[in-house]
Amino acid sequence: MKPAKKLPAQHAIGVKGEPGQEITLTLSGRLALDNLSALQAELQSRLEQLRPAGLTVDLAGLEYLDSAGALALIQLQGESQARAIPCRLLNLSEEARRILDLIDPETLTRPPLIPEERVTGFMDQLGEASIRFASDLVQVITFLGDLLTSLWYVLLHPRSVRWGDVLFYMKRAGVDGLPIIGLIGLLLGLILAFMSSLQLKQFGANIYVASLLAVAMVQELGPIMTAILVAGRSGSAFAAEIGTMKVNEEVDALVTMGFDPVRFLAIPKVLASMLVVPLLTVYATLFGLLGGLIIGVLGLDLTVYSYVTESQRAIELFDILSSLVKSVVFALLVAGIGCQRGFQVRGGAEAVGSATTSAVVAGIFLIIVTDSAFALVLHYIR
Repeated sequence: MKPAKKLPAQHAIGVKGEPGQEITLTLSGRLALDNLSALQAELQSRLEQLRPAGLTVDLAGLEYLDSAGALALIQLQGESQARAIPCRLLNLSEEARRILDLIDPETLTRPPLIPEERVTGFMDQLGEASIRFASDLVQVITFLGDLLTSLWYVLLHPRSVRWGDVLFYMKRAGVDGLPIIGLIGLLLGLILAFMSSLQLKQFGANIYVASLLAVAMVQELGPIMTAILVAGRSGSAFAAEIGTMKVNEEVDALVTMGFDPVRFLAIPKVLASMLVVPLLTVYATLFGLLGGLIIGVLGLDLTVYSYVTESQRAIELFDILSSLVKSVVFALLVAGIGCQRGFQVRGGAEAVGSATTSAVVAGIFLIIVTDSAFALVLHYIR
């Protein structure tokens, strides 16, 4: 058995010369990362006590030197020069000289390329946010163009669609969301009917609670509420699924095999959403009307017949059709932005989480903006 290799001893510092004159420091032993702090503290105290006119560091007894020890020697030279004390290194071995040559003294004083803490003013932040928004808008429009092109292709070639995946996503986005959408629709109908009855009851106009709730649910609240819930449930899931595939390089594998990622991954999700969201909108609207009916019958002394009749009188066929059209557009936006955010993922798990959050926020924003545009257009074409 070979004997274990003996490690060099810890550093030792010897001093030759008188304080205030040129002195020689003799460093011996081991200068490495494990004793770097002690070495620097001792050298600092020696310089403070001796205040030499010149400094010579003799390294003849040096047994071991690593990059940390070399850095300490270079810092010693820099500190001596800052105090106007000439400093020399003597008796450097060839190996120690090579280690010292690896360290560029200028890099120690050069400021970092990217500051650790950069203070930016309001205008800088506003400019950066505007640039990010413009870049994101360009990416969304580009992806929307690719998505519409792929939709046109599958309309001309329906057999190219993976209909099994479409049915799978219809179940996930539609059937699995029925309980929460029905509950939210019912509670929203109850709240709106109750709050509106508090005001209309003062004028003896309880019957108009039915028409108010019917118009609100059919024209606005039904499509918007359903689209927001789908954005939270399915849009985020689409972004997380595709984002995970990006991280695992599965999307790159599809491209290598000759598949179009948008057509292969995004189209089934978008088609499923566009098919089920209108049905979910009708479902949520019916539950909202049911909630208003409960308040009308139990709290406003209305009959079921009078409530239903008033609701039918307030709703026109144009309102129902426009609601369904809006829900289809909302579905396209929610599913599309979810897929687009998923394809944008770069990095690891943190990037997937950011893309998921961004998909929900951007989806809700687009829903509100698109609904505002619909409100203006429908007002002038009604």
